[in-house]
This record gives sequence, structure tokens and C-alpha cells, in this order.
Amino acid sequence: MSLSLIVIGTSLGGLTALEAVLTALPRDFPLPVAVVQHRSTDSGTTYVRVLQRHAALKVREPEDKEPIQPGYLYVAPPDYHLMVEDGAFALSTEGPVLYARPSIDVLFVSAADAYGEGVVGVVMTGASSDGARGAAKIKEAGGLLLVQEPGTAESPIMPRAALSAATPDWVLPLSEIGPQLLQLSRADAAVRPRRNDGPLP
Repeated sequence: MSLSLIVIGTSLGGLTALEAVLTALPRDFPLPVAVVQHRSTDSGTTYVRVLQRHAALKVREPEDKEPIQPGYLYVAPPDYHLMVEDGAFALSTEGPVLYARPSIDVLFVSAADAYGEGVVGVVMTGASSDGARGAAKIKEAGGLLLVQEPGTAESPIMPRAALSAATPDWVLPLSEIGPQLLQLSRADAAVRPRRNDGPLP
């Protein structure tokens, strides 16, 4: 296992859910995290500031072509699709997907295309089926999928849609999602080859 990126999708109730997840991730969390939450186009920097109060990671809205770096929580800007290219983000103003821009499916599918089995997808509370197609794509590409237990979601529609579309690796209550991501990152770090292993060429 060699993980490259965590992608999280959420909608209704997502801010509270994200705050709960972020409290479990320390400042030295080794993986970058990208989030799409459906939110109003006028939410501006307030949303980022609210998340930052609960996060040890640095929270930012990425620019187009911005390199992806560990230690950051990247949040899709309002009214832009957030896509993953190899090592960088791209922003798009193409039409809404399932009435949403940003779209969870767009993020998840592009992440699966870019990183394959190195992606961890997380689907949480929300009132649409956005994210279900992307969840299936992540599993098809060999990535890992975590879905919030619908009974713990403010709106169970989104996690239920993901469960109908793909077989997740974990279905967890909200309180266990952050700790599971931390455990995954630590297990991944433990099996990565050390930079100085072996003789120099």
C-alpha cells in the first residue's frame, strides 16, 4: 500500500462532520486531503476560517495548477469543480454535475484516474447522490473507500447512495472516521521504503 491522497465528499451537515474528522488529524499528518462540500457561492473565506479553527492541518482553497502537498486540507472553491491531475489541482467552471459545482464525483473520478490505488475516498453526510459514481470509480481503480454509517449522518442520502454504488472497505460512525484515516496514514508510512534504504546507485 502506498497512499497519495485522501478525498472527502459531503453536503448537508458537512461542516459539522468535517470539524469532527479534522480534530483527529495532527499537524504532521503525512497525506494531503482534498474536500468537496456543496455550499453557497457567497460562502467566501468564512468557510475556510471556520474549518481552520478545528484543524491542525493548513486549510486553503487551491489555485488552478497548484501542486498538491502534504500537511494541507484543500477545499474546493465555491462554484468551481476541483480536479486532480498528477501532482497538482485543476479548477473548472464546466456545468454542474447533479446540480452541484463543485461536484464530488468530479473530484473522486479525477483522483482515481490520477492516483489509482493510492486514493482513499470518504463519503459523508449529504442530501444528494453526488459521490456515488466517484466512489465506484475509486474502488474500480483499486483505491480504498470509507463511508459514514448513514445512521450517524445528518442526512443519510449521500452515504446510502455510495453504499448502493460500491462496496466500501469501511462503514463507520462519524466519530471513528478521523481515527481510521490517521491509522491508515500511519500504516502506510510504516511500509514505505526509507529514502536511504539500500546502496547508492
